[in-house]
Amino acid sequence: MTHLPGLALPKFFLYYESPLKLVQAEGGGAAGWRLSPDTGGWRAANNLVDKVLFVGGDEVHEIDRNEFVWYVEQERGRYLRGEGPLFALYETVRGIEDTIREERRYPTPHEQALIRGIRRRTFVMFEEQLRRAGDPGADPGIATDAS
Repeated sequence: MTHLPGLALPKFFLYYESPLKLVQAEGGGAAGWRLSPDTGGWRAANNLVDKVLFVGGDEVHEIDRNEFVWYVEQERGRYLRGEGPLFALYETVRGIEDTIREERRYPTPHEQALIRGIRRRTFVMFEEQLRRAGDPGADPGIATDAS
């Protein structure tokens, strides 16, 4: 955990194309959480706080809250499989994206809005499941605070 007076959190990044968030840590300071592609949950990444804030580099890109939700759900939808409503929504997005790719075209505004809405919804659903399972990095409010 890094103590940084005046730092506005949360902050969102792609670190080597992997979603990373910096949030307020218990007791103050910043805590880092990086998406685990294997589980879709969060693994502590406090070792990256100084790197993304002060060192930077070509592998670090700051993104906004909406982009963060998009990238997290893109990764979860691409790599995770399972049963139930959450995974049915991931399959819906994959189907839309496959059609766009097969037709070699850009998504329509309607398709973009549909994918964005589904990803926001799946983010909240997945984060709520993580929270119930005790994942300390889970925060469904990130998507509901996004505009």
